Amino acid sequence: MAGPFSNLDGTSNTAGLSRILKWQLGFHDEKRPRTPATGIPVPFLSNDGKALRQATRDALTWIGHATFLLQLGGKSALIDPVMSQRLSAVVQRNVAPGLAWAALPKIDVVFITHNHRDHMDLPTLKRLGPDPVYVVPRGLGASFQRAGFRRVVEMDWWQEEEIEGLRVTFVPSQHWSRRGLTDTNATWWGGFVIERGGLRVYHSGDTAWFEGFSLIGERCGEIHASMLPIGAYAPRWFMRTQHMDPGDAVRAFSALGASKFVAMHWGTFKLTDEHLGEPPQLLREVWERAGLPDEQRFIPAIGETLQLGL
Repeated sequence: MAGPFSNLDGTSNTAGLSRILKWQLGFHDEKRPRTPATGIPVPFLSNDGKALRQATRDALTWIGHATFLLQLGGKSALIDPVMSQRLSAVVQRNVAPGLAWAALPKIDVVFITHNHRDHMDLPTLKRLGPDPVYVVPRGLGASFQRAGFRRVVEMDWWQEEEIEGLRVTFVPSQHWSRRGLTDTNATWWGGFVIERGGLRVYHSGDTAWFEGFSLIGERCGEIHASMLPIGAYAPRWFMRTQHMDPGDAVRAFSALGASKFVAMHWGTFKLTDEHLGEPPQLLREVWERAGLPDEQRFIPAIGETLQLGL
């Protein structure tokens, strides 16, 4: 049964059983050779977290997939934290998290963009415990509170809140939600624009291309670093309504008017048909064709830290 939430254009992008079977059984024209889910080399930077635990500089550290450590104004936040070795005991991690548990600083805020298991991982959340503020989309607050998380902020699209000294806006994305068999689109999905002292970053969550990127750029102000997904896009007939490919991501970056592109959502979990190492290669090709400056593009290694500044 579909829930009450839908995208800006009124659509509800759900992966119905018939479409999933068509994809999985190969009854379509975009079939690709099977490629490994693990053992794929991905750039990895050893990071003991020592400098990050001091939290003296504004920075972004890619932990893997959509998981980032964001540090602004001395506060440390995790976005879509997934530290588990497997998703639902099925999808194995290709590369270890870029920060081990012991390397993490004290976490003040946890941001959850939506309830899909590669973005909202219960074992990770339980280990983080009840001390951080958990910022979640509309519809997820009650379940977090029942799970023992004391400090929960539930947000609607375009809602703004001051949280631990950070100015937070929950913004739309083009996606959908489901955790079980009967809760399709019963909770919202989106991205976050997070600002402190004039420095503003954006994490899109999962999203397809949509006209909302221009709206986000117009309504939220200059975005200095935009974390955008470049993987989990094949086959396009199935994925284009829910995930961007590198070409869509570059288009989104331009629509946002952002200063820095930070690539994410590739290399960690094999969720779709493209080779795990393909997305950054395609991104570089699209970027070059678009004639964009190389210094605006950042494809981090897992564990790598990007220093932020105005």
